[in-house]
Amino acid sequence: MNKSINRDLFWNTAGSLIYALSSMILAFFVMRVAGASDGGIFGFGFSTFGQQMFIVAYFGIRPFQITDVSNEYSFGEYRRARILSSLVAVFISAIFLSVLFFSGEYSAYKSMVIMLLALSKTADGFADVYESECQRAGKLYLGGKALFLRTIFVMAVFMTALWLTKSLLAAAVCGVLTQIIGFFSFNARFLGECRENISTVVKKGKCLKIFKDTALLFVSVFLDFYVFSSVKYAIDLSAGSEASGIFNVLFMPTSFVYLVANFIIKPFMTTLASAYELKDYGKFSEISKKIKLVIAGLIVVCVLLAFILGGPVLKLGELILGGEYAGSLYPHRYAFAVIIAGGGFYAMANFYYYLLVIMRKQKSIFAVYLITAVIALILSDLAVSGFGIEGAAAGYCILMIILMISFCVLSRWGAKDGYERRD
Repeated sequence: MNKSINRDLFWNTAGSLIYALSSMILAFFVMRVAGASDGGIFGFGFSTFGQQMFIVAYFGIRPFQITDVSNEYSFGEYRRARILSSLVAVFISAIFLSVLFFSGEYSAYKSMVIMLLALSKTADGFADVYESECQRAGKLYLGGKALFLRTIFVMAVFMTALWLTKSLLAAAVCGVLTQIIGFFSFNARFLGECRENISTVVKKGKCLKIFKDTALLFVSVFLDFYVFSSVKYAIDLSAGSEASGIFNVLFMPTSFVYLVANFIIKPFMTTLASAYELKDYGKFSEISKKIKLVIAGLIVVCVLLAFILGGPVLKLGELILGGEYAGSLYPHRYAFAVIIAGGGFYAMANFYYYLLVIMRKQKSIFAVYLITAVIALILSDLAVSGFGIEGAAAGYCILMIILMISFCVLSRWGAKDGYERRD
């Protein structure tokens, strides 16, 4: 049993880590080989718009699939639902980019590159249904291994193509083709090793029911990512591709803060859920406080390091990127620290989000995201148009504080309700 758990933990961590690192590694590589403008196009197309399309394809279905141990839905039904959500992602990408192209905001080159990057991220969203099925079958390690190998394969081909051709468009084409090959080589093959009899039966109306079950969660996650990325959209449209590329580099460490926080949070989620379900609110409160203290400590450490070491780290980043970028990162060292702080507040907000999910407060979660998304729509444009990258950093941090405080207040109300029911 221990060997099985260790294997699951190793491959799931390896897959999640390399997937998180891929954005940073590829962004640095593109900026170094193809220049600042293409670096900005890639950063926006892959990490911002492409990730938004991943969320559309993903549709919040995985949490339902991996916990569907009674097989309420067959794999065929989950796969059919994911095909439909992926097609919607492709349709949205085509419409969004067509509007920007015909309005003169984007060139044909930029539109094609971003479309290909969105297709690549949509492919990630579809492949996840196979990785989820591996987890449902009790073989999480196979899903993690598929994600790890497919990500490494796509990165290697993409980087090789860019190095040889010096064309981001050619590399993006190779990336999409490699996604297809990687899917059949790893995801589809490993799923065959998971279980002998995988039901591909699709009953009438079942796919629609899956979408109904996950709709509110999907909209919440979609709005969450928009709030998280709203300043990136504003920079891309207002300040151009080069500024977008610089901001994307400054923004990268937030992924590590969030990743470390999740390693702290997720192991305790089952315990917290069980305590709340059993009305053991003392245990629930005690564990929650300890996690909050650890995350708060993480935020303080990261922000202090950003203020103390931010300048040298950004100068090192300029050296890695090449002489063309000399003086492009260091002047934004204070904005860099503010962005790190925002990433910490986002990590804390996510912990409160998980508490609210345990309390089954989905409607409250949705309301917070909807209101914050409206604020983000207004604040991001004002911050970027008035203060550029520094304004974007401040706007991002303010939005994360709004999310954190809102979820904190709601979780306290939810806990208070629980205590009163216990009394």
